[in-house]
Amino acid sequence: MKKLKLLAGALALAILPAVPVAAQEIKISHQWKANVDGRDRATRVFVDEVRKKDPNIKFRIYPAQSLGIKPVAQFEALQNGTLEMAVFPMSYAVGKAQEFSITIMPGTISNLDHAMRMKGTPFHQKLQALAHKHGVHIVTWWWTPGGFASKDRPIGGPDTVSGLKMRAADPTFELMLKEAGSSVINMPSSEIYPALQSGVLNATLTSAETFVSMRLYEQTNNATVGGDYNLWMLLQPLVMSKQHWDKLTPAQQKIFEEAANKSDEFFLGLQREATDKMKEAYEKAGAKVRQMTKEEFDAWLALAKKTSWPDFAAKSPEAKELLDALLAVK
Repeated sequence: MKKLKLLAGALALAILPAVPVAAQEIKISHQWKANVDGRDRATRVFVDEVRKKDPNIKFRIYPAQSLGIKPVAQFEALQNGTLEMAVFPMSYAVGKAQEFSITIMPGTISNLDHAMRMKGTPFHQKLQALAHKHGVHIVTWWWTPGGFASKDRPIGGPDTVSGLKMRAADPTFELMLKEAGSSVINMPSSEIYPALQSGVLNATLTSAETFVSMRLYEQTNNATVGGDYNLWMLLQPLVMSKQHWDKLTPAQQKIFEEAANKSDEFFLGLQREATDKMKEAYEKAGAKVRQMTKEEFDAWLALAKKTSWPDFAAKSPEAKELLDALLAVK
């Protein structure tokens, strides 16, 4: 009799209707202001595009660290599946895998068009394989151009940063700055403003988007941004926990990929305007604004080739493969 009851129970479970894979709410966390910063706005484009094709997939966006997860700690939350999605600067993951420094390698990506040409290339595929190995899936292809800002002096070539206390968002980038004579302090974007305010920093490198949305022009008086020579370019995509990505059906994954393509187009448009908006914000605040010259960029590039590039390539065979694949995209 007991066996019959157990069998009946097992059959009852077997015929229960399947719960839709994405019936639970998907949380998206990031550190920037809602409806102001382009990373938040592009996230909303992605969400809207998914909802158009599958209204059963539910999302909730948590901007400005409102979910209570620190920016760098988001990666571990994605890895263990407690967080489904995040807008995540990939260089923040170097504590888990040094190879993620490739997403901010100084002087390797000349402009936004160059960054977008890498989409779907062997470099993109190798980077995705690295992400999968460490428990996340790169959903979008969002690259942000950036620049320098400082409190007391204009920044041009490597000789102009000597003695400055700077933030650059990645150990490989910081190696180059140290060689140029600056001291470096690692911190997420959300901590730059108070660090400048308190004197912990007197200069920084970050995305043009962050300079404006976090009002860094209130704490710095000199900006180097725009023009034809970009030293700082960072991949800051929407990423998803690999556990949760694998739970999506093939049809849902296709919907996510199509939505990602739409958000990529939207985000690219915003980034084409981002350096001009940074320039305008600084000029309006009464700061001095300049563009990096070719001679200054060439000096930084020569320094990067002596410091950051070989240091990164020596980290692992995987790192060298990533750098070679990146440099192969012209």
